[in-house]
Amino acid sequence: MAGAARGDIAAFEQLVERHQALVIGTVGRMLGNNSDVEDVAQQVFVRVWKSAGRYRPTAKFTTWLLTITRNLVFNEARRRKRHPGDLLDVHEGEEALALVDSAGRIPDEQLLEAELQREIDRAIFALPEKQRMAVVLRRYEDKSYEEIGAVLGLSIAAVKSLLFRARTELRAALNRYLER
Repeated sequence: MAGAARGDIAAFEQLVERHQALVIGTVGRMLGNNSDVEDVAQQVFVRVWKSAGRYRPTAKFTTWLLTITRNLVFNEARRRKRHPGDLLDVHEGEEALALVDSAGRIPDEQLLEAELQREIDRAIFALPEKQRMAVVLRRYEDKSYEEIGAVLGLSIAAVKSLLFRARTELRAALNRYLER
């Protein structure tokens, strides 16, 4: 980051390469799989480049990066609420299931697993912004309570409470699948 702050494009490219999966994955899980994901992820890195000179290593770089990501994702979510006609299908562009699975699973099992995953994604997507961000960071990005708290501006106790409420809502939303 110090190199990027000095205008070193190669150092910035290394940052992007190292952290783009984290940013794209987080944005994708927060906004759904659509064309906006790449645009928002690109905006995150544009902000990083523009803010490089102001960055102070008081916290982990990924915490700072995810805070920028959170702000842009929440802004995009609010924009979508104001302009609901712009909202694209959450599962647009999903690949069709293959008829032959290398693990030897039968197509019915594949369909059930795909259906369950779609329902999990929908349930997570339906959570309030902060709960969704906490779940995404914990479940998919394997972030600690401390890191999630730093990104969301919450205490560890508040993060635990937020995740508890999110898990309770997810359990209720997925109850019919949990009873199988």
